[in-house]
Amino acid sequence: MIYLVTGGERSGKSSYAQNIAMELSQTPMYVATARKWDGDFQQRIDRHQQERDARWINIEKEKHISEIDFSGKTAIIDCVTLWLTNFFVDTANDVELSLEQAKAEFEAVALQENTTIIIITNEIGMGVHAQTHIGRKFTELQGWMNQYLAKKADKVVLMVSGIPVTIKS
Repeated sequence: MIYLVTGGERSGKSSYAQNIAMELSQTPMYVATARKWDGDFQQRIDRHQQERDARWINIEKEKHISEIDFSGKTAIIDCVTLWLTNFFVDTANDVELSLEQAKAEFEAVALQENTTIIIITNEIGMGVHAQTHIGRKFTELQGWMNQYLAKKADKVVLMVSGIPVTIKS
């Protein structure tokens, strides 16, 4: 089963995903994709870790999520935006190569048996138009990956002001 939880920043995506995971498993897995770019990111990571208790299996994996054994587990992947950023930076902002690599990683995860994967992503294209060329390229990458994941997902939920709105079930 694949869930995709999408929405804007601070829309309640992580809390919603964590509640689903806890309903489905006694020991859910949390896969954090963030790179520790600076002190602000570290504070964000610390805050998210404090929201989870000892029942959670915490894994940090910047890009190669296919190296994780998800078989028989319920897992959250948080989040696609930060995960794609890692591909985008490492490919010198090559949208096509980043998309290809991210899709391959996801496909390898999706092939694992008896899994429930809850993917968190952002709808960055719903806001202000990016001012820079690089920003616009990343917005395109994010939009294409979100479309791809939504097609693959069994259920898609859009979080709006803390309210889950099911858009695919």
